[in-house]
Amino acid sequence: MSNVDQVELEKFSQVAHKWWDTSSEFKPLHDINPLRLDYISQQAGGLAGKRVVDVGCGGGILSEGLACAGAEVLGIDLAKKSLKVAQLHALESGVQVAYRCVAVEDLAEELPGQFDVVTCMEMLEHVPDPQSVVRACATLVKPGGTVCFSTLNRNLKSYALAVLGAEYVLNMLPRGTHEYARFLKPSELARMARHAGLDVCDITGMSYNPLSQVYRLGEDSQVNYLLACQRP
Repeated sequence: MSNVDQVELEKFSQVAHKWWDTSSEFKPLHDINPLRLDYISQQAGGLAGKRVVDVGCGGGILSEGLACAGAEVLGIDLAKKSLKVAQLHALESGVQVAYRCVAVEDLAEELPGQFDVVTCMEMLEHVPDPQSVVRACATLVKPGGTVCFSTLNRNLKSYALAVLGAEYVLNMLPRGTHEYARFLKPSELARMARHAGLDVCDITGMSYNPLSQVYRLGEDSQVNYLLACQRP
C-alpha cells in the first residue's frame, strides 16, 4: 500500500461519521451525486446489470446510487472508518453494496478485467501517485468497458474557487481538504489514461453557482471535471 497518504486517510477518518449528513462538509457530494450518476450511466450505456467497482468510495454515497440504478457494486477504500459508515448505511437503507478495504492496485492484481464499469471520483487529488490509480482502474475494467474519473483542474480559477472560495470564504469544506499541487489538468489525466491503454471518450466540466447553490454539467472544465474512457 505504498500509494497511500496517511494524512489524507486520517483527515477523512476524523469526519467519517458525517458522510451521510447532508448539512455537513459532505453536502457537495450529495448535491452532485445525481449529476455524477447520470454522467456515468450515459457513458456506460446504462447501469442495470453492470458490474461496477467504485474506487475511493468513502462513505458510499456514489456506491449506493450506482446500486439503486441496477448495478452490482463493489466499493473499495482504505479509510476503514468511512467503510464502516458505508456498510452501516447500506444495512439501514437496504441497498445491496459490497465493500472492501483494499488498495485499487491490489484489487487490479486480484480481479483484472472483471468489471463493466470503474468509477474513481474525487479521489485522484488525494493520492501521491495518481498514474498508479489510473493504471489499476484500466486493468480492472473489461475490454469495451467504461472508466469514469472526476477531479479538480489545476489553474488560478480552480485555486480561487475550490480552495480559497470553498474552504475559506464559503466554508463549504474544511480548510486543508484540497492540496492545490495535486490537482490535475484534463490534458494530464487524459495522458495518464492513454498511457494506461484507455481511449478517452469525453471530458465534461462541472460548475457551481454560489448564488443559486446549483451544480451543473457543461463545457466549463476549469474547476471540476469528469473524464470518461473506454478500454479497447
